[in-house]
Amino acid sequence: MAQRYNIWAFYLLLVCSGLAFSSIYSNLNHGWHIAPPNYVLLLISLLAFIMGIFGFKDKRNWRARTRSWLTLILSLLLGSALLLAVMLSLAASSLGANVHIETVKSPDDHYTIEFYRYNAGAAGSFGVRGELNGPLWFKKRIFYQDTISRIQVEWKDSSTVSINNHILDLKEGDTYGY
Repeated sequence: MAQRYNIWAFYLLLVCSGLAFSSIYSNLNHGWHIAPPNYVLLLISLLAFIMGIFGFKDKRNWRARTRSWLTLILSLLLGSALLLAVMLSLAASSLGANVHIETVKSPDDHYTIEFYRYNAGAAGSFGVRGELNGPLWFKKRIFYQDTISRIQVEWKDSSTVSINNHILDLKEGDTYGY
């Protein structure tokens, strides 16, 4: 049984790490966010750590022992980083750094865009960002504009939208403000 815990903990850690790095990459490049929220990744990381502890009894060969140590160390590091990310996002949301303004849907209800007002306080600027909702928890930032607090949204057709006089074709993957 320890052998299964050892292998599954390692695979779970690899999946969790891949999703965490995918989340970071999509944040930096304004692509689709396919990873679940950070608190879900934190739970997966903790599960990998617990399974890694149970799998630590697997001492068949040097690969199993190395995999156990690697799983424990990396899941602890990843879990700590994700805990920090969750705590920072909770602190930012409780301070009013991100406030939901409105949700708009396309005329055919195919696209949904959520708009948020952000305010970094003394550390940065303020403005509005728009996120296109995809299936499940998937999101993509399509609009980002500093030093504004209001938005004007007008749908030109079922896939073209004008946001503050900036026209975006959602079929083509247009974005504004980066």
